[in-house]
Amino acid sequence: MKRIVILGAGESGCGAAVLAKKKGFDVFVSDSGTIKLPYKTILQQNDITFEEQQHTEQEILKATEIIKSPGIPNNAEIIVKATELNIPVISEIEFAARYTKAKMICITGSNGKTTTTSLVFDILKRAGLNVGLAGNIGHSLAMQVATQKHDYYVIELSSFQLDNMYDFKADIAILLNITPDHLDRYDNEFQNYINAKFRITRNQTAQDAFIYWSEDPIIDKELKKLKLSATLYPFGENKQSATTHNVAYIDNKELTLNADEKNLLRISIEQLGLKGKHNAFNSMAAGIAAQLLHIKKEIIRESLMAFKGVEHRLEYVATVRNIRFINDSKATNVNSCWYALESMTTPTVLILGGKDKGNDYSEIDKLVKEKVRTLVFMGLHNEKLHEHFDNFGIKIIDTNNIHDAVESAYQAAYEGDTVLLSPCCASFDLFKSYEDRGTQFKQQVREL
Repeated sequence: MKRIVILGAGESGCGAAVLAKKKGFDVFVSDSGTIKLPYKTILQQNDITFEEQQHTEQEILKATEIIKSPGIPNNAEIIVKATELNIPVISEIEFAARYTKAKMICITGSNGKTTTTSLVFDILKRAGLNVGLAGNIGHSLAMQVATQKHDYYVIELSSFQLDNMYDFKADIAILLNITPDHLDRYDNEFQNYINAKFRITRNQTAQDAFIYWSEDPIIDKELKKLKLSATLYPFGENKQSATTHNVAYIDNKELTLNADEKNLLRISIEQLGLKGKHNAFNSMAAGIAAQLLHIKKEIIRESLMAFKGVEHRLEYVATVRNIRFINDSKATNVNSCWYALESMTTPTVLILGGKDKGNDYSEIDKLVKEKVRTLVFMGLHNEKLHEHFDNFGIKIIDTNNIHDAVESAYQAAYEGDTVLLSPCCASFDLFKSYEDRGTQFKQQVREL
């Protein structure tokens, strides 16, 4: 009997275990940490053998195939040993896709993927399609394949998930942008990260769609090197980019969608539920996908006007003494912070800091100088931030907890200002996750 070993018993690992058990495999789950109670209960209910707080090599290396959590790097000792023994190591998405004929709409990018994924899902739900939300957002794809039957899946894919996908094919692939991120996982080689992102086009044929931002210099450069089989659907700010005729663009302050020429759709930028130029691009990508699925333009229009975004991404929290507080905790890299600052229309007090992933802060220099009144650093190690920003002539306040950061930002702000939490960094120095950081930020703001 084929033996499936699953490393990591979180959302994806637990789902993969249930699906593998249902398909009749010998299943063993191993987690080096403590398995959370809800997942442990599911494993027990499905009579799945598991271990926690250890990886027992002799049990793991008996595997016919290993499914690993995206959080485990490929250079982890147990993965290296498995690879040396020629044991295939795949992702949960790769495994789950073997057992469904549903159409796959897949979204990746350094920034905007959660918003775009949520928007595509919203459009498909409004259209009455039988659709599941999976990947980096929503529930495990494998668990849904095991316990439900959807005709479509909208899947947010991180580079870590794409790394271990081989035979998987997206019917519609969306690549929003590529900027340096997670370089600590890619030997500090940007090209390795770029290659991971482009795996979203792997196995696509001419019947499949590749939707991409034509004005991204990294994507443009890669497309000149690669010969993609998919049909290309570029979008950008203008109808005509340097080398590309875009199928979605802004014309006379209207977002124009023309992927389906019989259903040309125009909508005023002012009417979009999501504000800011970057969100206009997210709306374009989602709109193209919807047009390719032949969804009525009235439904696409309704969704683009009504959709207000996702938690922890440029999320309005409250106004206190005429000072607006914005939670952008999901900005775990510098480029995300750039988008947040770009959308600010008032003087800003910016809260930065956390676990640095090899960040180059120079990308936000111009916007910081133009828009930021005060910088509040919030982290256990703020040295790199000081090294970069100390000579800007901007007031800087050091904090090492969320209460002091919010209080200091509030005191530093003037009426009419915005306090923006957009940290540029991972959250793991002070918080469990970016969600935990954002939730604590909102709680502190509401206690002012």
